[in-house]
Amino acid sequence: MNVLIIGSGGREHALAWKLKQSPLLGKLHCIPGSAAIAALAACPEIAQDDHERIYGYCLAADIGLVVIGPEAPLAGGLTDFLTGKGIKVFGPSQKGAMLEASKQFAKDFMDRNGIPTAGYAVLYSAAAARERLAANKKYPVVIKADGLAAGKGVRICASEAEALAAVEDFMERRVFGAAGSKVVLEEFLTGREASVMALTDGESALLLPAARDHKRLRAGDAGPNTGGMGAVCPVEISDADMEIIRAEVIQRFLEGVKKERLNFRGVIYAGLMFTPEGPKVLEFNVRFGDPETQAVLPVIKSDLLPALAACAEGKLAGRGLELTGETCVSVVAAAAGYPEAPEKGRPITGLYDQAPGVQVFHAGTARKDDAYITAGGRVLAVAACGADVSAARERAYAALAGIKFEGMQYRKDIGL
Repeated sequence: MNVLIIGSGGREHALAWKLKQSPLLGKLHCIPGSAAIAALAACPEIAQDDHERIYGYCLAADIGLVVIGPEAPLAGGLTDFLTGKGIKVFGPSQKGAMLEASKQFAKDFMDRNGIPTAGYAVLYSAAAARERLAANKKYPVVIKADGLAAGKGVRICASEAEALAAVEDFMERRVFGAAGSKVVLEEFLTGREASVMALTDGESALLLPAARDHKRLRAGDAGPNTGGMGAVCPVEISDADMEIIRAEVIQRFLEGVKKERLNFRGVIYAGLMFTPEGPKVLEFNVRFGDPETQAVLPVIKSDLLPALAACAEGKLAGRGLELTGETCVSVVAAAAGYPEAPEKGRPITGLYDQAPGVQVFHAGTARKDDAYITAGGRVLAVAACGADVSAARERAYAALAGIKFEGMQYRKDIGL
């Protein structure tokens, strides 16, 4: 089977790395791909939002399955367009993608379907937001831009002043464009965070091992929110909490997408907070998490391709995945100035000759004069497996110590 991946980041590099191992794979393709992904797949110069050219390429390359990585093509309706032409796609419909593309849609969906989540209110103007915040007596609060903001449109506000600043940034300064035209004001939940991704064909679900992302820029969860500075997989979840996740999150999600006809064939990502009252959903994403994927895929022993194809074909029931039994720690190296204004064009050294069990997944790199340079905020992730989290951490940080570029910043507490 020839496979086409849509996307260009670290998640897509990890997917390409995993799918390349499948004995069922014919030829691997990626649009638009990257210099690093081009070592694994054919990468034609086609934009990921050019539906007609992507469809034409699928026909010319005899693509049997399209795997969509990022949220933007899903929200833009690429799945609907390709499936309407008879192409099999791993990725939900445009309506299903609203679970990530609109925080309001997601919260209302959870409310309608009895999925445990934080209390919330939707605010449609800066004036209404200020009025609501003036009456609010309990801090911290969480303010979320309604639309897509590359994982950065969430502020945890410890005071009214911080909350008002978030409203100004999102709704008036429009730092995330139209994504901030309305905001969701949310109850602040306390506890431990983790995320559970599940493959689904809209009828059945296959849970992947749980992971924990580290969102803040600096160690000790300090600094601004980012797209993610690293992840560890698996993380332990009690049997009681796991049963709640299966019954009250994943099963109710499946019932909801069927009832509301969301046509969801892909991966549902549940970002969870384990509160004293039990696990609650912080957010839904409608694609593989980034950087969680870079920690989850290395601990999956099974061939991933049959499971993705089964989702696209509506035949997931009864399938399982075997795990390696190891732990993976993935540490992100980011550019100087990230997340506000990342510096680009810095030469990267030390990428080659990694130890066994270590993978370097490129997120924001490019090639210049036969060498890699920085070309994004999150530049790369070093993922290492070990018998336990301590061994995986040691191996990951030893590998990262040999990689250099000017201004490189990374957290030293991933997995702790």
